[in-house]
Amino acid sequence: MTGRGWALVRFGAAAAVLAAIVWRLGTGSFLDGLRALDGPTLAAAAGIGAVTTVCCAWRWTVVARGLGVRLPLPAAVAAYYRSIFLNLTLPGGVVGDVHRGVSHGRGAGDVGRGLRAVAWERAAGQAVQALLTLAILLVLPSPVHSLVGPLAIAVVAAAIVLVVLVERIRPRGRSWWARLRRAVAGDVRAGLLAHRALPVVVLTSAVVVLGHAAAFLIAVRTAGVPASPAEMLPLAMLALLGMVAPGIAGWGPREGVAAWVFGAAGLGADMGVATAVVYGVMALVASLPGALVLAGEGLASAVHTDGVTDA
Repeated sequence: MTGRGWALVRFGAAAAVLAAIVWRLGTGSFLDGLRALDGPTLAAAAGIGAVTTVCCAWRWTVVARGLGVRLPLPAAVAAYYRSIFLNLTLPGGVVGDVHRGVSHGRGAGDVGRGLRAVAWERAAGQAVQALLTLAILLVLPSPVHSLVGPLAIAVVAAAIVLVVLVERIRPRGRSWWARLRRAVAGDVRAGLLAHRALPVVVLTSAVVVLGHAAAFLIAVRTAGVPASPAEMLPLAMLALLGMVAPGIAGWGPREGVAAWVFGAAGLGADMGVATAVVYGVMALVASLPGALVLAGEGLASAVHTDGVTDA
């Protein structure tokens, strides 16, 4: 299937999830979430978003440097804000990341390496997120404790695959599979597991995950869910893990996962949808500096074009 075909499949799946939620619960949960929003909630979203975005950008610079492409932190922060904003406002949920990788790659003279740096940076963050989710589900009691087993199996399987790819590579062989394994192993060793990279990747990823969890707990409180933070943290981590799936400008899987998790916990699927709506608006507000970055780039491009025309 082509890239456009996969994009249509993802769009259709997200649309189907939204349609199923509206059919089952109506639009009241969405409106409840919007009505619950207030100034302090949005201010907290912007503050948490600033911390998590800087950490993501730092992680990206470290991974890119390991792959041999330079990336200053201020430029990385601006590009990351732009990427998040595009991910949250355009269908697919990955347009911003692709744009970020291509732009950085062109500036560095190697588009392929720029895209690989973005891919590995995001993969590292999701790996740490899965590990932290598993740890919290193991430590804290929750109504979804039965999901710990499947999640643990998935995490262990991913770890085994990583070890096989990185530690069991054989330099011989010219097949596409052998070349791919060598390329993956080289990227992982240089970009993620190097002694200067690994601590930064783990630390920044942990801060990002905990920041997103804090934002979700704020959304829980704002939506009026009658549960304590300790009770909600395992559910928040599981819901955030499910939100990794791309949607329609962020919508779709987020509301579907939240509805399922809250329903399984006996809190009501409608409360899950309302919380997801609050969290989605918080995420959009936190990404608004990315709109300023895009506007600044557009203005700079227009000025440059006018200068060339006048000349």
